[in-house]
This record gives sequence, structure tokens and C-alpha cells, in this order.
Amino acid sequence: MTQAETHAGTQVEGQQHPLGIYIKVWVWLFVLSTFSYMVDYFHVQGYLRWTLILILMMLKAGLIVAVFMHIKWERMALSFAILGPPVVLLVLVGMMMLESDYTFLTRGVFFGGGGS
Repeated sequence: MTQAETHAGTQVEGQQHPLGIYIKVWVWLFVLSTFSYMVDYFHVQGYLRWTLILILMMLKAGLIVAVFMHIKWERMALSFAILGPPVVLLVLVGMMMLESDYTFLTRGVFFGGGGS
């Protein structure tokens, strides 16, 4: 028997998290989803619409990953190993977006169509 087993008198299999944190996360997910629907309800248009939707989506995804996938309670090295590659991919996609805009504008200058 391990020291934890003899100390508690029973076999400890896993860690139990308080139910309150799950309820709080469900409430936050409901509130963030309500805000997301309100963006459509109030007919927000343009870049503000997409910015709000993406921010709310990332907040909801972060809550789900942190609490329901138990990343919050993992070791830092494992968290970085799981979350690092998607972050790197997002940075690379952002760089490609900047490059595609530059390429589109350059084609407009040299070929006379589109651009500005």
C-alpha cells in the first residue's frame, strides 16, 4: 500500500473536483452563448460582428478545455504540449492571412485588376 492509502484507510483512485466549479462553468457558457446570440439578434454587422463572435467562441472553448477536459489540473508541461501546437498553427494562419493580403494587393498593382 502507498502512503496515501494507509493514511486515508481506503484506496485513493483519483481526484474529485467540487461540483460548484462545473455549475459555474455551465452558467458562464450559458451567458457567453447568450451574448453570442445577441450579436445576431441586434444585427451587428461587419468586422465588429466577427470580432465579437470569435472572441466569445474562444472564451467558450477555453472554458471547456480548461475545466471539462481537465487541462486546468494538469502539469504545466503537459498543458503546453497539448495547447502549444494549436497556438503555433493559429500564428501561422495569421501570418498566411497577412501574406495573402499582400499578394492580392500586389497582383492588383501589377495586373491592373482588383486591389484598391
